[in-house]
Amino acid sequence: MAELLLIILAYLIGSIPTAVWVSKYFFGIDIRDYGSGNAGATNTYRVFGPKWGTFVMIVDMLKGVAATSLYVLITHYLHDDWDRTNFMIGLGLAAVLGHIFPIWANFKGGKGVATLFGMIVAIQPLVAVCCVGVFLAVLYLTRFVSLSSMLAGVAFAIFILFIFNDDVTLYRVFSVAVALMVILTHQKNINRLINGTEGKVPIFKYRDRRRKRRHNTDDE
Repeated sequence: MAELLLIILAYLIGSIPTAVWVSKYFFGIDIRDYGSGNAGATNTYRVFGPKWGTFVMIVDMLKGVAATSLYVLITHYLHDDWDRTNFMIGLGLAAVLGHIFPIWANFKGGKGVATLFGMIVAIQPLVAVCCVGVFLAVLYLTRFVSLSSMLAGVAFAIFILFIFNDDVTLYRVFSVAVALMVILTHQKNINRLINGTEGKVPIFKYRDRRRKRRHNTDDE
């Protein structure tokens, strides 16, 4: 019964619609009516800029960390590594589900990538750091958050299955499920990437300006 109550609490934490509340309380609009229509950090970047996009991303990530860490409220999980990891996965998935289908925002939320990352931070910080490395490398090269998220998700499965070779069966299955989920929830982004209409986040703009100036100079 205690586990069930904590899973419900994890879902409620994940349901906090950060982007929706920010858009309504600070800008008087619903973020889901603008940009890609997604209630997540990437669309917040597009609509309100990097400051608010970063804020939403951090809060959504902390939701995952907080929800997954609820295991500390049950003494048993403090002493059993195997059971703890399994329970943390359950708590984290409840939070991600809450982010995607938030009870506080008519069950229309975001893709859950930031909350999922927060969950991984809570379970295995080193793997999370490696995934961040992949995300940032792809983002630097492309400025596509969607592509960066998908490749980081795939990298997560590779890290768990082959590099770190984690021996918790549920965690291994979970890593594959994460890779598939991230790809499936980004179908619209994949189509836009193929069609060349996917938006880029407004970062590295000075780098791009320098490249453009160099390109114009070479043309001359």
